[in-house]
This record gives sequence, structure tokens and C-alpha cells, in this order.
Amino acid sequence: MIRQHFQDKETIVTIIAEKEDFIKAAIDEIENKRKDIQKYIQKDNFFKVTFEPYQIKNKAPEIIKKMCDSSSKFNLGPMSTVAGIIAEYSLKAMIRKGAKNAIVDNGGDIALISDRTLTIGIHTGNKKTNKLAFEIPATNKILGICTSSGKIGHSFSFGNTDASIVISEDLALADAAATALGNSVKNKEDIQKSFKILENKKGIQGSIVFIDEKIGIWGEIPSLLQANIPDNKITRQVI
Repeated sequence: MIRQHFQDKETIVTIIAEKEDFIKAAIDEIENKRKDIQKYIQKDNFFKVTFEPYQIKNKAPEIIKKMCDSSSKFNLGPMSTVAGIIAEYSLKAMIRKGAKNAIVDNGGDIALISDRTLTIGIHTGNKKTNKLAFEIPATNKILGICTSSGKIGHSFSFGNTDASIVISEDLALADAAATALGNSVKNKEDIQKSFKILENKKGIQGSIVFIDEKIGIWGEIPSLLQANIPDNKITRQVI
């Protein structure tokens, strides 16, 4: 498997696939979808800055429509879905090229497909919970693992979680859901009631929330393992 780091302004990704052609397809798609989003922002900068659902006023590409639809289900602005949806589109570009084993990690929002079991580390930044990982069974469908944090990364959060993670085949939906969960958890007493956000949301498989040493689980999540994930495997900005 080939592993490649790629940065395009705010988009910081790790791409893993079996062929260079697949990696190139993912990078091309990331650049194209970023252009679609930037062109729309030039028409209306409010799309970029609003924390509330956005109503499309002009003709818009598919990615913009999906961002608006998914974010509105959680009463959020469309940029709450941007990392997840870019990961999904870039993985789909690799699949169209023939990839059967591929991963795109867009700063903690992960899209994957694989014919083998994978170990996906969970980065919480907390020494007591930072040695956990998901064991992901082989899947011929896209699986999304999206993460929001009030303590790690550059994305804005109203909450205080080490990590709020949502599992779904729809990465825009998972990204919005993880953001909504992260926003709602200020302390460990908030975890249980925060999961009400996910109730009756079709397409959400499960979720796990970390805050301090407290862990909350909702729905179905992959099996958890103890794992020492090297720091150099964490997707982060390279200066």
C-alpha cells in the first residue's frame, strides 16, 4: 500500500491506496471539489461563515447541495460537512479507477473501503484514552468515520470534547453529526443527553464520545482495540 500526505490550504489529508494512479485520482478530485466550493463562496461568502442552515440562492454544484442538505438536518451551517464530504468524493474517485483498498483521512474525517480488516486509531489527545483503535471489518461499501473535537485541530467547536466520532456510510451526514455532538458536550454529564441529537437520523450507524476519561457509546460502532498508533500516522499539517 502507498501512503501519501497532501495539503491544499485548509485541506490536510493522508491518502492510502495500492497504486499511484489511485492516489492521483484522489488528489485531482480534492482540488476539483475545493474549486467548486471556493467558486460558490465567491458568489456568497455567507455560505462559508454561517453556523445556521443555508438556503441555496443560485445554481449550485452537487457538492454544495449535499453540504446544505446534510448540515440542515443538524441545524448547522454547510461548512460543518466540508472535511467529510471531500474525503468521500476523493475516495469515490479512487473507486471509479478500480481501487478496492483505499483510505482518505481528511484531518480525522476518514472515508475507506477495504477487502481486509483494518485498524483505525482514535486520536483524542488524552493519554488515558489515546491508545484505542477501531477494528474495521472488510467492507465493499464506503464507510465513514468522522470526528469533531473541542481541543484538537483548527475546526471551530462550541463544545469541549476530546473527540466526538460518528460512523456512517454518508460522510457529509457523519461530519455534521459529529460537529453537532461536539457542540453539545461541554462536560461529561452532557454525553447521554447529547446522543438525542442522533435519534431518528437515518443513516447514522453509531457514535462514541470522549471527554476527559469518560467515554459514551450510542448505536453500533466497530470493535475497540488497544493499540499504540505512532504519532507519524496522525494526519496533521506539515510545515
